[in-house]
Amino acid sequence: MFLEYVIKKDDGLKTINDVLTSYFGISSRLRNKLINLKAVKLNGNFVNTRCFVKELDIITVDFDYDEDNSNIIPTKMDLDIIYEDEWLIIINKPAGIAIHPSLLHYTDSLSNGIRYYFDLVGLKKKVRPVNRLDSNTSGLVAFAKCEYIQECFIKQMTNKTFKKEYLCITEGVFDKKAGIIDLPIARKSGSIIERCIDKNGQNAITHYEVIKEFENCSLVKCLLETGRTHQIRVHMSYIVHPLLGDTLYGKPSKLINRQALHSYMIEFIHPVSRNIMNFTCDLPEDMKFCY
Repeated sequence: MFLEYVIKKDDGLKTINDVLTSYFGISSRLRNKLINLKAVKLNGNFVNTRCFVKELDIITVDFDYDEDNSNIIPTKMDLDIIYEDEWLIIINKPAGIAIHPSLLHYTDSLSNGIRYYFDLVGLKKKVRPVNRLDSNTSGLVAFAKCEYIQECFIKQMTNKTFKKEYLCITEGVFDKKAGIIDLPIARKSGSIIERCIDKNGQNAITHYEVIKEFENCSLVKCLLETGRTHQIRVHMSYIVHPLLGDTLYGKPSKLINRQALHSYMIEFIHPVSRNIMNFTCDLPEDMKFCY
């Protein structure tokens, strides 16, 4: 697991620091850590990153160093792996499983399963989920296998090149079959869980499109421009189309025993190959009644 760059003529990179910062986009914090770990080489030799470089010099950055991941207990799970390479792994998460360990899910979160899998393949790295889903939301979750990939994905989240699309089933039939919901979201006063629309909240933008209508319900595709907690659930409830089964922002449903929300597509630029990567996964069984 390493990065490599060969200095080219007139590429404007004068020092190893220039390569790490300008070409790879490594943060100063991570750069200092890599130096301390002696993970940066020039033509196969450990060097100070202030060293000057010349044409055809080879700079390599090694991310194979071990990390302490003992904060998460490994638990054997059947992981639905959609994609994996040496830098990242994408899982289709079932509903009813949390992303992170907590007091109520200390050993049965998805992160516990990832830790077990890392141990199985001999990867001594921290567990780093990139996108987060509520426990009862199903679908695609990406995990970075090292700090560098996590940093790259955080930047992509900020500049909106990491795209997330969801499918949800809502109550009612929409008058406007496609649109943009641009309403700020804040934590509801007196609650540590519930969110609400609040003019003083954080900017939140959801693009939606109705895919299918049936029995006074709608299958809706949502593209998130921002990633606020419970964003789709709050926005849909506010426009009087709460998600089926969402007992926090709507009401129980006989058709599904959770909020009908599925992360069905993610798209991003691979931080190392720099290719555009796109992944989708079908609706889970408990949402297929809309077909």
